[in-house]
Amino acid sequence: QVQLVESGGGLVQAGDSLRLSCAASGRPLNGYGMGWFRQAPGKEREFVAGISWNAGSTKYVDSVKGRFAISRDNAKSTVWLLMNNLKPEDTAVYYCAARSVGWGIEPKDVIREYEYWGQGTQVTVSS
Repeated sequence: QVQLVESGGGLVQAGDSLRLSCAASGRPLNGYGMGWFRQAPGKEREFVAGISWNAGSTKYVDSVKGRFAISRDNAKSTVWLLMNNLKPEDTAVYYCAARSVGWGIEPKDVIREYEYWGQGTQVTVSS
């Protein structure tokens, strides 16, 4: 079992930055690729960013490329999502998730492959 706890969300204005954190416990994080997902009211949960177990590769949804950056430190069992130039359409609950390396090394946007999830942190961007 892997337990994930997100933090760092809040209410910001358009153009501001936030850094989300995901603290993991239960198992060594180097056995998992990690992802950030988000879900806005009335919408399906969507992939935002993913990172391989060793931070060797990353993947982003097109709408956040150039603005968001995912990173990790396995020794600290922590994953981050730095979000710059936030837009109102980024408003959502953001979730951290873990995907076993058994699914493959490269980060993926396939929700069903992520077996552990945090409780989410709210990000609200006002215009």
